[in-house]
Amino acid sequence: MTRTAAPSPLHPRPAAVLRDTRITLSHGSGGKAMHDLIENVFIAGFGNSVEAAAEDQARIPLAPLAALGDRLAFTTDSYVVEPLFFPGADIGRLAVNGTVNDLAVGGALPLFISCGVIIEEGLDVGVLRAVVASMRAAADEAGVKIVTGDTKVVPRGAADKLFLNTAGVGVIRRGLALSVAAARPGDAVLVNGPIGDHGVAVLNARGELALEAAVESDSRPLGALVAALLAVCPAVRSLRDATRGGVATVLNEFARAAGVGIYLDEAALPVRPAVRGVCELLGLDPLYLANEGKLVAVVPPESADRALAALRDHPYGEGAMIIGEVREAPPGRVVLKTEFGGERIVDMLVGEQLPRIC
Repeated sequence: MTRTAAPSPLHPRPAAVLRDTRITLSHGSGGKAMHDLIENVFIAGFGNSVEAAAEDQARIPLAPLAALGDRLAFTTDSYVVEPLFFPGADIGRLAVNGTVNDLAVGGALPLFISCGVIIEEGLDVGVLRAVVASMRAAADEAGVKIVTGDTKVVPRGAADKLFLNTAGVGVIRRGLALSVAAARPGDAVLVNGPIGDHGVAVLNARGELALEAAVESDSRPLGALVAALLAVCPAVRSLRDATRGGVATVLNEFARAAGVGIYLDEAALPVRPAVRGVCELLGLDPLYLANEGKLVAVVPPESADRALAALRDHPYGEGAMIIGEVREAPPGRVVLKTEFGGERIVDMLVGEQLPRIC
């Protein structure tokens, strides 16, 4: 958030008091108002001590990291979802889980997260507290710590309520070599559950269409699920979480990087009836809808059943399905076998089906 002076043992720091109910530009000025905001909302909310936040950086011992693996994984992402709160999640939970998942699908054990906050002047402090509490709960569930961050306040109209940026650090287990380019002909393609939930949940929360679909975001931390999968199937070729652009975009990335064809079976795609109904009503394709708790895995054919069982044994993989296979041709293409027996190309998404989704 910003550096704060370390308290003297003879002169302990008085507890910060934040009396403001709305964010003002003074909360980003670097003065007392900003320090009170950071200590009262962020440090207290994330559970860090003032002493731990007294420096301009998090300080992480190296020896424990080296004991966990042989490489660091480092990722960053920004979150600008509208609305901030929606069924099943909110921008805070989204930010933590999204960063955790980006680490996990690379085979890393997620450990530490940073939090950069851009706040629009006038935001209700209660909203900010709720987001911070959600981030803390998500971090606790994922087993990660939010260890450093930054706070900026911009004038009214220069941002839309609240933007978050999170970066994450994890350690990659020894011997893992997951790669977007590792798919081989004969491999099986799996997904860990119904697709498109997040995209429909956010769309419905905007209230513009008066939809009656009861769909919640699938925002979940996938670290434990990936660990369970790799424990029984260390030969996994490729893993990726299907966020913006959905499952279709991930599979196109796999196909292009590996120079293979990927064939999907439409009848095997797990899609909730409510999501399918919204897609039919609005002309959307669930393959392109955003997810925040779904991964796509490519595994050798002899490991497919074992991998599927491992996913289904975890609460966040109960609806897992084998949705297709890797073939030699057409190289760089994804092909869908439709329920009517035909075939169509599933290309990379052009533009955005739904804006401000994550």
